[in-house]
Amino acid sequence: MKIATWNINGVKARIDNLTQWLKDSDPDIVCLQEIKTIDEGFPRLEIEALGYHVETHGQKGFNGVAILSKTSPSEVNRGLPGDALDEQSRFLEAVFTLPNTRILRVCCIYLPNGNPVETEKYPYKLAWMERLRSFAAERLAYEEMLVLAGDYNVIPEPHDCFDPKVWENDALFLPQTREAFRRLENLGLTDAVRATTDATRLYSFWDYQAGAWPKNNGIRIDHLLLSPEAADRMTSAAIEKHVRAWEKPSDHVPVIAYFDFAA
Repeated sequence: MKIATWNINGVKARIDNLTQWLKDSDPDIVCLQEIKTIDEGFPRLEIEALGYHVETHGQKGFNGVAILSKTSPSEVNRGLPGDALDEQSRFLEAVFTLPNTRILRVCCIYLPNGNPVETEKYPYKLAWMERLRSFAAERLAYEEMLVLAGDYNVIPEPHDCFDPKVWENDALFLPQTREAFRRLENLGLTDAVRATTDATRLYSFWDYQAGAWPKNNGIRIDHLLLSPEAADRMTSAAIEKHVRAWEKPSDHVPVIAYFDFAA
């Protein structure tokens, strides 16, 4: 099984790229972030025509997440628990019953950016990360296959960006941010990409500005974090960097993990 995450940066603007990639890559489950549309505005027909079931948690103009899957989920939950007043559409969970009756939980995550750090946006980011940690701890107690996939807006380590000095005062790379990410991982979660390679200059995002893409001045902020039960069944992981060179691209590219859930 192939599970992917991709910050699409506007699904309507990127629908041609999305459908082409679905045809080329043929993932089984896709977590999309920044769909930037209400649920009713999602281009559902184009995706369903390719054989995918669509679940969305949309928001007008910004944010918004979706899960595309070749099989329908048995359960869907919208919104990250822990703050009833949080109206931002950043979290979507889908539960799948596999042919062997095992349960697979896939969560689509669009973690807050947190910039500018001197505003309320950074405390919101840290509070959101703590809510995510609490949620993950609860789900891990089920001892099921769990995939937390999305745009985390976190650069975990210095080798996950082209120049740490450029990012040292950014919400994506501040010590508090990275510490919160480590607390999440330390629950027993595995970073799919880093479990398969220690390669440097391996990125999932390149800014549209300053020639970042041709210079490969990127950052790795899109992650799939796996429960032990899912990590044991992962066979490989990849970043589909070539998609960034397409016409009218997102500034992010798909990140993928492959699993053998048949065993």
